[in-house]
Amino acid sequence: MANVQNIKGMRDHLPKDMLLRQHIVAVITQVCQRHGFDPLQTPIVEYAETLEGKLGDDESLIYRFEDHGGRRLALRYDQTVPLARVVAQYANQITLPWRRYAIGPSYRGERPARGRYREFYQADADIVGSNSPLADAEIISLLNEVLTELGFPGFVTLLNHRQIIGGIARVSGLDEQSAGSVYRAIDKFDKIGADGVRNDLLKSGVSEAAADRILALVQIDGSSDAVLEALSEQLADDERASAALENLRAVIVGLAAMGVPEERYRITARLARGLSYYTGVVFEANTPHWPEGSLLGGGRYDELIGQFAGRPVPTVGLAFGIDRLHDVMLELNLGPVSTTAAQVFVTIFNAETTAASLDLARELRAAGLNTLIGLDTKAGLGKQFKEADRKGVPFAAVLGPDELAQGVVVLKDLRSGEQRSLPRNEVVAALMSYNGAHNA
Repeated sequence: MANVQNIKGMRDHLPKDMLLRQHIVAVITQVCQRHGFDPLQTPIVEYAETLEGKLGDDESLIYRFEDHGGRRLALRYDQTVPLARVVAQYANQITLPWRRYAIGPSYRGERPARGRYREFYQADADIVGSNSPLADAEIISLLNEVLTELGFPGFVTLLNHRQIIGGIARVSGLDEQSAGSVYRAIDKFDKIGADGVRNDLLKSGVSEAAADRILALVQIDGSSDAVLEALSEQLADDERASAALENLRAVIVGLAAMGVPEERYRITARLARGLSYYTGVVFEANTPHWPEGSLLGGGRYDELIGQFAGRPVPTVGLAFGIDRLHDVMLELNLGPVSTTAAQVFVTIFNAETTAASLDLARELRAAGLNTLIGLDTKAGLGKQFKEADRKGVPFAAVLGPDELAQGVVVLKDLRSGEQRSLPRNEVVAALMSYNGAHNA
């Protein structure tokens, strides 16, 4: 092939990137399991009709194809619709409420951009079968724990409710059918600003007076309590919006009881979230260090699973975009900076000492240390040190005839060049101590 390359919008991840991605996944997994969430895995391919009709304006981004039998298939757009299928398909094997997390790739046929790819990895966490505001609060609490443990500075989770936006549309004189244009316009507020949203509303047939009223309401700002109070006054005549505001108050009470700091969340009426299946609370986490958009988001979708199950199944969840978290962490120098998983390189002095070096490597691995072993019995120590250094391994271990005779191992720090001789039975503890401090 004249030009060997990967598909645009789909990335290769070399070891340094993969180590950071694995760190992100490990933190998410630990936090999810700490909250009692169980793992789930579904195929990346679904029947096309499973995914179609669930995504609103994003429907055109689904990758569709036919298999050899002529069946219409599609690559999953996210992991939410597959979850809905699973709940319906395995209803007798799932005890509700069910907390589940799932990690894997999804696909969207959109224009690639910074932080946005055609193949992307997500980690979803959902609580299925509960309409309690405590379920919403727990999902947001989980989000807060993950971003805190990953080291993200200054992030804030914005909160809203779809019925608040619906109420804003209704009190501005729009009917239910026209309210959809408000969702779509408001969802672009941070990208196109108030003037852009106003133009979009006018183009969709909204009157100037209604557009101005909508913009005034969605730009109410301040503390969460102040915003809720102001919206309660303005939307007092809309029953569904008033109920939504009470629901948000209950979520905030739950967040406070779960220890989420008040500065980590804020009520904002202009948060819409574009996916059409959201029905209740919606949220997204933002950081001033990533101007391209939100870090992640989610919300309540009480009707989607019912489309498969034939009965109401209230659900709330979120999706961590592994790719976006990875890109932002690289930019902010967060997380591990290793270029290899190996922690120590065991050299081979010569053919006669090979068995002893292999035994040392076995001992280090048994202790949980990631260990590389030299493969060339004729390579000198200098060449092996260079190999280990190029790979980014922090330590090299030397076990030559003199060391064997004395019962010691020489440990060389490949970054500083310093080396020291340790009794064989102290090598594991020395390396574990270094790696424990390094990973703390």
